[in-house]
Amino acid sequence: MAVVLAPTNKRRTAFNPLTVSEVRRLTDDAVEVAFAVPAAFADRYDYLPGQYVALRTTLDVDGEPKEVRRSYSICAEPKPGEIRVAIKRDLGGLFSVWANESLKAGDTLDVMSPMGQFISKHELTEVNDPRQIDTATQTSFAAVAAGSGITPVIAIARTVLAANATVRFDLIYANRAAMDVMFLEELADLKDRYPARFAVHHVLSREQRISPLLTGRIDADKLETLLGSVIRTDEIDEWFLCGPFDLVQLCRDTLAGRGVPAERIRFELFSTGEPDRPEGQTGRPVRAAEDGENFIISFNLDGLQGEVKSPTHARESILNAALRVRPDVPFACAGGVCGTCRAKVVSGTVDMAENYALEPDEVENGFVLTCQARPTSDTVTVDYDA
Repeated sequence: MAVVLAPTNKRRTAFNPLTVSEVRRLTDDAVEVAFAVPAAFADRYDYLPGQYVALRTTLDVDGEPKEVRRSYSICAEPKPGEIRVAIKRDLGGLFSVWANESLKAGDTLDVMSPMGQFISKHELTEVNDPRQIDTATQTSFAAVAAGSGITPVIAIARTVLAANATVRFDLIYANRAAMDVMFLEELADLKDRYPARFAVHHVLSREQRISPLLTGRIDADKLETLLGSVIRTDEIDEWFLCGPFDLVQLCRDTLAGRGVPAERIRFELFSTGEPDRPEGQTGRPVRAAEDGENFIISFNLDGLQGEVKSPTHARESILNAALRVRPDVPFACAGGVCGTCRAKVVSGTVDMAENYALEPDEVENGFVLTCQARPTSDTVTVDYDA
């Protein structure tokens, strides 16, 4: 298997202020936001199609200023000097509602350098140049996306289709109704540009389509039929799955049942499927027990050592503990999905509750998501710089 050259994953993540150059309405509940990247920051914002950035700002919550962070996938093929993300309004979502209603060109937000492993396994010889993607040995791609899950998928599709005239890309895209389809015109343009190599199959759960196969929610039976008639699983070299937990897991299980090797499947979640569970513990008030038992958590960040005590009874995450003494510890979703808080366990042991971001080989090499990791030994040391 080819190895991805991804220098963007090795550098230290950091926020930089970027100016919004454009806010474009995609649907009634979604906008595309473009950020201008000045030449001085250019090397910090090279990215691979499929990666994401975290956005940070301060919003008024009940009369009090509150820092809010959210991560969003980059929706455009790599282009120097610009970062584009799509933000869909979530019911009750503080940041997404504000972005859809109030964000405008000229505003400035803190944008973290790009991260993420939802990228092709094809060898990439240079970032920010789609022509440098090696698609000589694998030329058939397929994706299943739902709602805003199209965001990284369209960036990947645009890039690989432009890279080689033999590449084919099949997309199953699920939404509630036609009015909810993000990037509808862009997908149509891709179809016009690559009529023999790009196919998109819109499945609408709350709107009648001519074909019964493309109407209704994607369940196990419908997915089996789609994979049996619309996409030939045995002809696909690489799969991309992006959307809510239930759909992604259904696709993974179905593809595995059809004999598709796990290493050919890339997936990314936009939620864990458990909305009633708090996302991590960032900001949770915890104090060390002066006369009780504490875990000793040490961490390395930007070459500097930090240490904090965490009461054993609190079941505090390493991320939450570290933030109490170093506010610049990297994180975004705090729900085990994005991977921004990744660190390597140097000594001691931890228990990681959830992991939807790390690759199996990363876990084997001792990496954890610190938002989900809690100490199980008296002392633990993690390295954010590893």
